[in-house]
Amino acid sequence: MHAVLEYTYADNYLESREQHRADHLRAGWESAERGELLLGGAVGEPPFKGLLIFTGENALDAAKAFASADPYVINGVVTSWTASPWTTVIGDEAATPLRP
Repeated sequence: MHAVLEYTYADNYLESREQHRADHLRAGWESAERGELLLGGAVGEPPFKGLLIFTGENALDAAKAFASADPYVINGVVTSWTASPWTTVIGDEAATPLRP
C-alpha cells in the first residue's frame, strides 16, 4: 500500500522553514529508515507545496502520524495537509500492479 501526504506551505515558507528544517529532515530520514517514507520533497519554483510518499501495510497511518508530529506542521511552516491512500498500479514498486 502507498499513501500520499500533501503539504501546503505558508507564503513565507523559504524563510520560516529555516529554524525547523533540521528537525523536519531528521524526522523524515528516521521515517525512511523505518521503511515508511519512500520519497519526500518540495514542489514548485519557488516551492508552494510538499509531497511525501509513504509505503507499507500502514502507509496511511504512518503519513498521518508523520504530519501530526512534524515540526513544519506544529510551527506553522505548513498551513494545511492531507493524507490520502494511493493505489499504485504501474512500476516496479506498485502495490497492485496491473499490466495490459
